[in-house]
Order: sequence, then C-alpha cells, then structure tokens
Amino acid sequence: MTAARYIDLHTHSTASDGSDTPTELIANAAKAGLAAIALTDHDTLDGLPEAQQAADEHGIRIIRGCELGSVGPYGEIHVLGLWLPDNPAPLLEKLETLRIRRHDRNRHMVEKLQGMNIDITYDEVLAVAGNGSVGRPHIAQVLVAKKIAPSTRKAFEVYLGDRGSAYVPRATLSPLEAVSVLKEAGATVSFAHPMLIKAPAEWLEGMVAEMKEAGLDAMEAYHSEHSQKDVRRCVGLADRYGLALTGGSDYHGSVKPDISLGTGKGGLRVPYYILEKLEALRSERGLHI
Repeated sequence: MTAARYIDLHTHSTASDGSDTPTELIANAAKAGLAAIALTDHDTLDGLPEAQQAADEHGIRIIRGCELGSVGPYGEIHVLGLWLPDNPAPLLEKLETLRIRRHDRNRHMVEKLQGMNIDITYDEVLAVAGNGSVGRPHIAQVLVAKKIAPSTRKAFEVYLGDRGSAYVPRATLSPLEAVSVLKEAGATVSFAHPMLIKAPAEWLEGMVAEMKEAGLDAMEAYHSEHSQKDVRRCVGLADRYGLALTGGSDYHGSVKPDISLGTGKGGLRVPYYILEKLEALRSERGLHI
C-alpha cells in the first residue's frame, strides 16, 4: 500500500514574519515528510526564488504564493494567492505600495510605544526583521527580547493587537481588491482561515459570495486554528458557492512555536488530493501548474 502523502499550503519565512529562511523552511518541510509546500509570505514574493532552489535540491514541490491582508468591518481578512508567475508586474507594484504603508504604520506604533516610555527604537525592529518585510511580529520580538512582554502573544494582547495600546490601523486593500489583484496575476485565490474572523454567520456568507464574484476560487478549510466544527462550516460554504478547498498550518517558525509544519497544533493533516483537485481546477481553466 502506498503511504499517504501530505501537503502544507500556508507557510511563512524570514521574507516576511517567519523565523525560518526560505531554505530552512524547505529543508524542514522535507524532514517533516511533506510532498508539497506553498510559501505564502505576507505582501511579498521575495523569498520565492530561494525557496524554489531549495525545493529543487530537496525534491519537494513548491507552490509560489503570497498572503495579502485586507480589512473588513470585523477585522482583518487574509487572502492567499497560489501559483503566482515570475515577476507579475501589477502585483509587484501593489506590493511595493503596501510595503511603504506597512513601514509607516510600524514606525507609528514604535512611536506610540516610545510615548509610553517604553525603551524601543525602530532600528531595533529593523535589525530583527533583517531583509524581510517588517511587521508587528518583529516589534513583538523586540518587546520580548527586552523583557517588556513575556511572550509575543502577550505583546499583541497588550500593545500590538487591535485592542492594544500601541495599535495603529493599517491602510490596506479591501477584500475584493485583494482577490482581484491576485486573480489578475493568474493565481488561484483562497480565503485564508475564515473562521478566525469573529463575525455573524450571515455576514461571513455574504462576504464569501462577494469574494466569489470578484474571483475567489477556494476556502482554506483546514488550518491550525480551525476546529472540526470550523472545518465543517468551511466545507459547507465552499460547497454552496462552488469553491475548492485549501489547507495549511500558517507556520511561522519560532514566532508561533505551538504551530508545526504540516501538523499545526498536532491534529492538522492536509492530504495530497487537495493539491490534485486544485491542479485540476487550474488545468480546466488553462492556467499553468
């Protein structure tokens, strides 16, 4: 009997806010026995060339992706783009605009922390981020390193989350804009971890319908933070709106130490047939795999 094969279509590297370099991420995916992995860094494609090279060396499939953040009335709505081509110019232009907005937002949050007499500088945040896209997790890491917060989770709860004292809303895309810009780049577009949005069921269903109209292809039913009830709700929504299913751990390395590649918090397993169905969908539409 052939051994079951598993995949992870939602991961992050040091190109955004993960702790593994793209090379380390692929090596760890190979060690975990995964057959395929998607690198979906926040608002950047910078890690993809390195990840592709590492994937070739390890004999593991890599799906080129990214994760775009958008904002709705009940908080952030994240959208995954999978199978992105090389150098999609309109998307790269949009990502550069988002990078500048994120930079301004991060600096403002550091200034708010300084206004609370917290010892932190933006240079320290940049040093933690390295060459990656700077985000709130990097600010959190500085707060933890300086013992201002006991953990990144607490740093978000007290300072950086949407109810935190240093929180600054980010200027970003609408959910429909996020779907459209990824769709125009030729990606398969998935609604990331939809059940993490604390919103009425009727609103969520309406949002799925609107995103579908804008080009949404799939829902991320299988996710580290989704319960079995959440999975069933996602599968039901996907069925009603003719959407495919995706799944992934949302791995960030040591930034989220309780989430492991491929298995999330221990119970996540995304079977290879999920990838095969997504590939079949792309083939039907004449898109590259």
